Amino acid sequence: MRTQSRGVGRAVGALAVVATTLALGAGCSGGPSPEELATVDYAPVADGDWQVSTPSDAGLDPAAVAELYYDAGELETIYSLLVVKDGSLIAEDYFHIGSIEQKALVQSVAKSFTSALVGIAIEQGCLAGVDERMVDFFPEYADRMGDLRKNEITVEEMLQLRAGYPPEESDEALWEAVWSGDYAHLVADVPLNADPGTEFQYSNLTAHWLGIIVARACDTDLETLAREQLLGPMGGEVGPWRKDVDGYNWAAGELHVTARDAAKFGMLYLDEGEYDGTRVISADWVRDSLQTYSEGAYGNIGDFRDVGYGYLWWSARIGDHDVNFAWGHGGQLIVLVHDLDMVVVVTADPFYETFGSESWKHEKANFELVGEFIAGLS
Repeated sequence: MRTQSRGVGRAVGALAVVATTLALGAGCSGGPSPEELATVDYAPVADGDWQVSTPSDAGLDPAAVAELYYDAGELETIYSLLVVKDGSLIAEDYFHIGSIEQKALVQSVAKSFTSALVGIAIEQGCLAGVDERMVDFFPEYADRMGDLRKNEITVEEMLQLRAGYPPEESDEALWEAVWSGDYAHLVADVPLNADPGTEFQYSNLTAHWLGIIVARACDTDLETLAREQLLGPMGGEVGPWRKDVDGYNWAAGELHVTARDAAKFGMLYLDEGEYDGTRVISADWVRDSLQTYSEGAYGNIGDFRDVGYGYLWWSARIGDHDVNFAWGHGGQLIVLVHDLDMVVVVTADPFYETFGSESWKHEKANFELVGEFIAGLS
């Protein structure tokens, strides 16, 4: 279901190609019928902000794209689905309450934005580099750290989520602390359960403390830095971005962006830090961020195989394709398919107590939707 007027006649060409292609292959059993797929409208709106194209012009099978969007329309929690290839928006649709204007709550996709802001802070000289020590940015808690290992934790280990702090879901009291909004002191109070640099652990607090480091080093807040130095230069908008009790943006999540601006962020990383000819992040930072430092960080998620972790970015292999992706609770996704010069974006219900034990079923459905599509591409 669309909530944005798309313009008269804008999809006729795309639908005609789909119908012709499907007619040639009619008679196959299973899946939607050619007649059903012929009604799928995924043509992007040409509004001057994006260069738009078609799957055919981008070398993709229009029928495969139509089936992708048909399947998306069957999902209960998806808000948007965008496909960008070779720098052009080739497919776009919105579902349920989604719209072009919607600033979706993309949850832990914010971690990948935080990673970018660390790179910008280093480029600007606010941070000397990834070897800086965490403790140096929390002088008020230096005498409370207790565990001497905390004195050696580096920015790089925090980026890799290998600082030694446990995942919050492993402890009920720690999980409640995540929702308290009072985080800075926990850098001293939360005990390590691993030596820094030795083990990947999905710690939201570690990502947030990293955001505090950037804010303190650059004497600004993450939302302002992202607006002025990250999305702003690409013509995008950021926020709102929730703040904790001390006024620091929650660097591990709670970020709102439109699906199109999420796609711009993906293109920035696909093009090694450049957007439309403008250098936003250093190419070296992008390459370092997208490396895999933790093999097997999450196993497999549908067609996303051998899921690993970089600098607050995930990595995987889908079919014959190496990918990186930003991932937020509820199945928010920005997927970079490097060899195809493609970005796929999904925004969805962020799942605030709405689906209970079935939340993962819906989140995994978004992974399966995107994974099956990419796996079928050559």
